Amino acid sequence: MEYSFIDFLCLLGAVCLFLYGMKVMSEGLQKAAGDRLRNILSAMTRNRFTGTLTGISITALIQSSSASTVMVVSFVNAGLMTLGQAMSVIMGANVGTTFTTWIIALFGFKVNTSLFVLPIIALAVPLMFTSSSKKKSMGEFLVGFALLFMGLNLINQYVPDLRSNPEMFAFLQQYTDLGFGSVLIFLAVGCLLTLVIQSSAATFAIALIMCTKGWIDFDLSCALVLGANIGTCITPLLASMSGNTAAKRSALGHLLFNTFGTIWAVPLFSVVIALSKKVTMMLGEPDPTLLYSYITDLSVNNPELYNQISDGTLPDGHETMAAVNQMQAAVGFGMSIFHTLFNIVNLSVMIWLTNVFVKICVWMLPNKNQEEEFALKYIGGSRISASELNIAQVEKEIGVFAQRVVRMVGMDRELLRLNSSPKEFNQLYSRLEKYEEISDRMEREIADFLNRTSQGRLSNDGKRRVTALFNINSEIESIGDSCNNFGRVLSRKQELNVHFDDYIKDSIDSMFVLVAEAMQGMIDMLQNIESVREEQLMAAYNKEREINNLRNQLRAKNIENIKDGLYEYRSGIFYMDAIADLEKIGDYVINVVDTIRDSMTKKV
Repeated sequence: MEYSFIDFLCLLGAVCLFLYGMKVMSEGLQKAAGDRLRNILSAMTRNRFTGTLTGISITALIQSSSASTVMVVSFVNAGLMTLGQAMSVIMGANVGTTFTTWIIALFGFKVNTSLFVLPIIALAVPLMFTSSSKKKSMGEFLVGFALLFMGLNLINQYVPDLRSNPEMFAFLQQYTDLGFGSVLIFLAVGCLLTLVIQSSAATFAIALIMCTKGWIDFDLSCALVLGANIGTCITPLLASMSGNTAAKRSALGHLLFNTFGTIWAVPLFSVVIALSKKVTMMLGEPDPTLLYSYITDLSVNNPELYNQISDGTLPDGHETMAAVNQMQAAVGFGMSIFHTLFNIVNLSVMIWLTNVFVKICVWMLPNKNQEEEFALKYIGGSRISASELNIAQVEKEIGVFAQRVVRMVGMDRELLRLNSSPKEFNQLYSRLEKYEEISDRMEREIADFLNRTSQGRLSNDGKRRVTALFNINSEIESIGDSCNNFGRVLSRKQELNVHFDDYIKDSIDSMFVLVAEAMQGMIDMLQNIESVREEQLMAAYNKEREINNLRNQLRAKNIENIKDGLYEYRSGIFYMDAIADLEKIGDYVINVVDTIRDSMTKKV
């Protein structure tokens, strides 16, 4: 049978359908879990063993080791998890991902997937049109589950037959009988294939199909799976590229763990294969290595029967077809046993070396002596797929943003006392302007990240929190604008040689004291944004009233002072402009407090 370009496009489409099904299934579960998933990952990492169990359970739940390790990278990036904790979760994720391979192997060959795929979609789609967010998310999960197996069936249908198309895959066939050299070659192929498609599960599915078709033997299919363990590191590595040093270290730790695991497995490859074969047979399955020789003999001695098997025209009740089906199921079982055994043994050895991995990562990626002042600390430009978990990063970054703006308030207060020294004043004012530029950039980059997050799959609570963070981000930037405006007032006063006496400076300073206390209250709330206490809210509102009352008192007193000739009219104008800018800071602070109260705190 000639393999056409259309067949190749169909194969490409089948792989894409498989990957899309995995994506929808994973994101549906992430969305359904919402905050609970984030809380589990951040709480259950007290030591390496609980962290490992967390990695296993989360990865088994969302059906993607790439997604769970990307979550870990984002948590390290957001300062919610240490590198040691991250390593234990990553190690567990490698075991958790074997759950996906078992689903593919068992459901893909022991069950006729066409019998349940369409019924699942029939049940899932109505759920997606319900008003309940959780039911919608579960509907998406079921649709993704069905699409995954539709893709698997189509891959099986459109993958080219090596024996029928020898000219296309001669380069592969000539490397299948090189002994241990073939193992190394197919290990590299598995790594490269996973690098391209960014899914070890898809590589496993392709290897499983190639082996069950009898095109490669059981050993080489396991070599492909082993190579996929390294290739799957590409997704968290890409996700960490725009992150901080800690995020890069966690992605590097994932790569080192999988690479070292593969290195020890290569010289013991035949031992692991033999053990996998023995365990498979102990569990009542046939020898998984027999299928390749059986299909090879059939293609030579009975090509007509072989073609019927390849075309799918031989009835399942036929004696030969029944034998082939049984051996195919054994291959899937054996490959899953191999994958599971390798990852469990790897985890059992490497978990004791967690601190060693941490030290290696710190040595390979040391902290820079000086971070660029404008660089974001917790978020970057990477498109991390776990939208629900991005919210924690933004909360931490907004806390850093607020701290930076607090420094601008401090600069304003310094400027007030430096107006008699032009050189020092100009240096500090230039620094204030630089901080204003940084503030504008931070606001834009945080907003861009939030916008990307909002386009992902979010729970209703996640959508509410993203909207609130948009508002908080904008209000903090407005505080920075007011700080810059205050500096401009003092700069214009300096240019016009307008004088502030000690009375005016002390009055402005009294406003600074109240504004600084209001800002500190806001910072405290942002550091624990979901658990703000009622007394913190009341203190913030009381401080806002104090700021407004002081503003009114100073405004009324200013008119009297000008009339009494205590200072000249121009001094009074600049004085009131400065007070107005400080009062606006108080308004923006209370806007942040309102948003935290209404949209961010957990309702008890």
